Amino acid sequence: MRDKISRRDERGAALVEFAIGASVFFTAIFGVLECGRLLWTHNALADAARRGARYAVINTGGGTCDPCKTNVRNVVVYGDPAGGTQPVVPGLTATPDRVEVIYNNFIVKQGTVSVRITGYQFSFAIPLIGATLTMPDYHTTLTGESAGFIPPDL
Repeated sequence: MRDKISRRDERGAALVEFAIGASVFFTAIFGVLECGRLLWTHNALADAARRGARYAVINTGGGTCDPCKTNVRNVVVYGDPAGGTQPVVPGLTATPDRVEVIYNNFIVKQGTVSVRITGYQFSFAIPLIGATLTMPDYHTTLTGESAGFIPPDL
């Protein structure tokens, strides 16, 4: 009789142990996945700023034309100066308040170009967290290059 009572008392113990273990396991798995997405986003934003600055110094427009800055913003956001529909990083927009392009005394072989990505909001994919994280500013400054271009006044 004693064996029957103890078995009946332990009937749901395996289910409770599984629930506790599974919740810890899945929390760790989703945490690792979210940290991986966060790191990927960080690297993609840093690379986008570098790519935009590199495009700006090679495709000289002197920084005096707004289309030049628009093309640089498109390279940062879409990876193409003509623009696109799918940004490299989800949620990144080519607006001047998000992607800032600054030409500082820029001409061929002189001056600098700075590209800055500001205010990017990373959204966590796990619905229970549902929070956003403001990423740091990504800033790249490069000096002017000739890249084989000979200005007409020389």
